[in-house]
Amino acid sequence: MTLLRTRVRRLAEAATTPLVPADFFDLFAPLRRGAELRGRIEQVRAETKDAATLVIRPGADWAGHVPGQYVRIGIDVDGVRQWRAYSLTHGPLADGRISITVKAVPDGLVSHHLVHRTHPGTLVHLEQAAGDFVLPPSGGRFLFVTAGSGITPVIGMLRNLFPSTDEGVLRPTRSARHDVVVVHVAPSRPDSIFIRDLEALDRAGAIRLVSRYDDVHGVLDIDELPALVPDLVERRTLACGPAGLLDALQGFLDGKGLELLTEQFRTARVEPGEGGTVSFADGRSVTADGSTPILDAAEDAGVLMPSGCRMGICYGCVLPMTEGSVRDLRNGEITTAVPGESGAIKIQTCIHAAAGACQLDHS
Repeated sequence: MTLLRTRVRRLAEAATTPLVPADFFDLFAPLRRGAELRGRIEQVRAETKDAATLVIRPGADWAGHVPGQYVRIGIDVDGVRQWRAYSLTHGPLADGRISITVKAVPDGLVSHHLVHRTHPGTLVHLEQAAGDFVLPPSGGRFLFVTAGSGITPVIGMLRNLFPSTDEGVLRPTRSARHDVVVVHVAPSRPDSIFIRDLEALDRAGAIRLVSRYDDVHGVLDIDELPALVPDLVERRTLACGPAGLLDALQGFLDGKGLELLTEQFRTARVEPGEGGTVSFADGRSVTADGSTPILDAAEDAGVLMPSGCRMGICYGCVLPMTEGSVRDLRNGEITTAVPGESGAIKIQTCIHAAAGACQLDHS
């Protein structure tokens, strides 16, 4: 029987070359078990003027998630597949759907595409959920400090602890072990994602909400935290937001001997420049100018690089860039890889030059 199946498969592959039968199955059943993991966007719901929630039906091989975890999503933007990580904004749902909430940031190629150009029916690529920014099931006393879209993993935890229904906010038995204070920072109330959810939880007594809006209270001074949360030292602090806030909070809590668990949705960026240091996974590094392809600069420095370019074989020089910026020498376009946000991005080293420090996964 195994021999028969093998022969049938080979006949099918020969008849469909250069495609394989799986390529045709993907057209009709892209979410089937055994296929590359994908999801279909079923709803795009505006949250604010620059943020939207995407409801996605994942493929049959989706393994589920723990509230607070994130998922990496791949989507083709102008013909190039881009990957970004987004927090899941709920606990496990009975219908199997998942959702992410995306805020369009000023230089965010993918975030703008997802918020303003994506429509129901769009297929996206998925990876399994990951991340350790989760609540211990044993419960305890917690302080969440969030800013902007840093609320997204936290709202997933809170929705799981305190589900909302038409009758109001529920307080299931599992939530009784959790005492939660949320300090949420946003430019203004209209710009605050999920503020209605947070306020409803506060009114129901499920959490204590401390809202801080820049246009009303000014920028949050971390030194004010003990006044905002008098029992701060009795709570375990979890935070998600911009790098500057997390760095300040880390320094403040370190000074008091308190621990901090963070999820950084967006790292501090370095502006692309002309040239830079190209680092490799084995510890070697090469200084490259802004007009020489990374492939040439590395080879001139004695680094053996994968390549088929000179023999007319395209894409043999492609390597994953795990961090940093490069410039496409054909059109000047900048590509940036951000740890924790974009993941590794594959680049052609024969046409890209360093646009600042960058790291390539090559040894």
